[in-house]
Amino acid sequence: MRRIASAVRPRLARAAAAAGPRVARLAKAVRPRSAPRPKTARTWQYTAGAATAGLALAAGVVTVAGPWDANGQRTAERERAAALERSGGTDHAGSGTAAGAPRPAPSAAPVLTGLGGADGAVGTTNDASGAKPFADVLGPLLNAPALGGTRTAAVVDVTTGKRLYATDPGKALTPASTTKIATAVAALSALGPDHRLTTRAALEPDTGELVLVGGGDPTLTARAKSDGWASLRTLAAGTAKALHARGIGEVTLSYDTTLYSGPAQHPIGVNENLAPVSALIADEGRTDASVSGPATRVSDPAKDAAGKFAGFLADAGIKTTSPGTSKATTRAQTLATVSSPPLAALVERMLTNSDNDIAEALARQTALTSGEPASFAGGARAVSARLTKLGLPLSGAAFHDGSGLDRDDKLTADLLTALLVEAGNPERPGLRPVLTGLPVAGFTGTLARRYTDGASGVVRAKTGTLTGVNTLAGTVVDTDGHLLAFAFLTSGTANPPEAQAALDTAATALAACGCR
Repeated sequence: MRRIASAVRPRLARAAAAAGPRVARLAKAVRPRSAPRPKTARTWQYTAGAATAGLALAAGVVTVAGPWDANGQRTAERERAAALERSGGTDHAGSGTAAGAPRPAPSAAPVLTGLGGADGAVGTTNDASGAKPFADVLGPLLNAPALGGTRTAAVVDVTTGKRLYATDPGKALTPASTTKIATAVAALSALGPDHRLTTRAALEPDTGELVLVGGGDPTLTARAKSDGWASLRTLAAGTAKALHARGIGEVTLSYDTTLYSGPAQHPIGVNENLAPVSALIADEGRTDASVSGPATRVSDPAKDAAGKFAGFLADAGIKTTSPGTSKATTRAQTLATVSSPPLAALVERMLTNSDNDIAEALARQTALTSGEPASFAGGARAVSARLTKLGLPLSGAAFHDGSGLDRDDKLTADLLTALLVEAGNPERPGLRPVLTGLPVAGFTGTLARRYTDGASGVVRAKTGTLTGVNTLAGTVVDTDGHLLAFAFLTSGTANPPEAQAALDTAATALAACGCR
């Protein structure tokens, strides 16, 4: 009752003081001036009576609440303010809890810890007395034998851009799939987060040839359930409708992949992690029902997609020839189109699943808008040029693809953290998908099965793995509530699971240590 009174007393007192004269005038105004009338209840009488009774109750509550301090603050308010500064919720020492009575439950920390149990709540105040230097915490962890003979690291406060920890941050190492962070920043800065990739079907007016024109959409799907991605079935249905409207029931079918140039095969050769890169591809050329991870791929993605398109046209009553390669002329009439989700969604899918096919497509799209050939080499030059334009530290960096599968790629911890800081820059909201697309520890993408015993839900990071190479770069909220960007690169590792576990331990410690 006293706590309730302390909360309502100031407002009620002010209300009573302000309303008192008005109520007095109201009472005087409604006082009978002539002979009493029959006792019939009226609205104004109830209103006046209720107002008077309410003010009387308010005055009583104010009285119960206790006296004022000399400085104008009520005693209960002062005591409550002091209590809020103590730890442990309402269970304070000497709180007056009766012996044997249930003890009050402690209140939760300001921000919850990771689900895996990383020590230390993520709070909003800094306890300098218990803080440790970053070097004392991260140094021994990054020197773990499982991390091989060479390792570099950097930790930066995303808000201030201040570097908090570094070990050879300017030394360039093979980054593996953390290269995709650079590809994402370059593509978003070049094309914008709302850019879409369009696949179309066009009819040549002179020859009656129908051309399926690839627009470089790596998420185009031929499956019955498109799940929001551009559908080859939808494109076929729209094309068939347009042909029927023209009285056409049979066409010569061709497909156009000329948007991209250079070798389709990555230097690593045939590999389950990447299909031959083509401007026309359905379901990433996968031969199974998977949507991410390694899978056997078709040898000619464009021919495969065109064949499926022909089948969908046949189902809609359009007969086609066996599809062959061609190039749509400028006179070709577009009959139907389908477009990918916004580039922001493609970037998030690429980062979450470490999707190499999307990464190589985005590098080529960056090349196209930068005046470079849409090839591995052109994409690499375009990515580098875009990052240079953003003023990022590219000393020692070398790009040879967009996915990081090429072992000749080189990045520094400085560059990776700078990319993450730039993605968090309030003045560049278009880059935010780089952060939102990072896998969430213990929950999504390549981190779904990691961090099961610490920092689940707290660490968000892009992984990188090649033979002898293990990397990790991402963000974490520390115990002071600061958003930190970190990058750990290692080479010479011999046991990938042990190396990954060591990197995860370092990231978990970063979340929990409250370092300074």
